[in-house]
Amino acid sequence: MAFVKPLLAVDAPSLYFRAFHGIPEKAAQTPAGEPVNAIRGFLDMLAQLIRTRHPDRVVCALDASWRPAWRVALVPSYKKHRVAHGDVEEVPAALERQIPVLLETLAAVGIPAFGVEGYEADDVLGTLAATQPAPVEVVSGDRDLFQLVDDSRGTRLLYCGRGVAKLEDADNALVEKKYGVPARWYADFAAMRGDPSDGLPGVAGVGEKTAARLIARYGGVAEILAALDDPAAGFAPGLKTKLAAARDYLDKALPVCKVALDVKLPDFDATMPRAPKDPDALLALAERWNLAGSARRLVDALAAG
Repeated sequence: MAFVKPLLAVDAPSLYFRAFHGIPEKAAQTPAGEPVNAIRGFLDMLAQLIRTRHPDRVVCALDASWRPAWRVALVPSYKKHRVAHGDVEEVPAALERQIPVLLETLAAVGIPAFGVEGYEADDVLGTLAATQPAPVEVVSGDRDLFQLVDDSRGTRLLYCGRGVAKLEDADNALVEKKYGVPARWYADFAAMRGDPSDGLPGVAGVGEKTAARLIARYGGVAEILAALDDPAAGFAPGLKTKLAAARDYLDKALPVCKVALDVKLPDFDATMPRAPKDPDALLALAERWNLAGSARRLVDALAAG
């Protein structure tokens, strides 16, 4: 069977945050001392992914709304601890200044990068996975995206929680081995377990192992809540009490944890460029921001196909 090249759907915030925190600012600067660690790290990770995964399409997803109002309305604590002021995300100033330059660089190369108002990058990635021709390889360090893994459709998660060099190429078997639940139930599992990094409390007294056992026996959140009303369902009294007390929370948390699959995406051309779309603009950016090495590695990776 001929190898079908994938769409590489990149969680851009996940990668540029990782690059910013993984590379010391003083190790990647302009001659004027401006940090470019996030930009260089992102471009190098993208080049490595293109070299090793051999995609023929590339898209970068952005957070147009990092904390969507509809999710906050359901679970007010959602990402609340990461708010700097108002509804603005707490982002280091040295990183915030680099993001526009990174987006200019991607535009000069010819790689689309976009978000959709009212949705997170996760939702853009979910919609790409659901609507674009397979195979689709989603790149992220966000474990919530394990829910997108779909062997039958050809969707994998390239999980870079430990960096791109040590990414986990996740199919359903890996998700089951890692968490004890199939990928299709991962959002239900996350809603019950909770996630402090997203401000989701979970069900009191229900950790990963208990959540996995419940899903293995009953199914997802809807099936578990329905089983609470069945005297023959066999819940331990204490666990049944905890789940019953969390019924309202689970009803609201599940749609918060589920990635949207039906976002209206802008028009875009995901075809991977073999050469920079605007070489003069890329050269000017590389010279101004001291990005020559990283830009060259990305251009070489694109040319090699």
